[in-house]
Amino acid sequence: DLTVTVITAFLWLVSTAAWAKAVTDIKISTGGSVLEAESCKAPGTTCLLDSVTRMGTLNVSVMFGLLNMVLWGGNIWFVYKDTNLHN
Repeated sequence: DLTVTVITAFLWLVSTAAWAKAVTDIKISTGGSVLEAESCKAPGTTCLLDSVTRMGTLNVSVMFGLLNMVLWGGNIWFVYKDTNLHN
């Protein structure tokens, strides 16, 4: 049980970090800097920013991932206390 709990907590940490990086990449790729792209600077082209998509739910998903990782990390202690390793 302890090994599975440690592995699960570690995988939550890794997956949350990967998702946070993906959210950052999404924000950069869809942000206002898109108007500064080379294709927008070409002669005869016009780039207009139609709307801005709210990214709050993505931020919340990263926060819940971190919270879940903290919970699994806390569970490590309780599982450790139930093993023979703890005196």
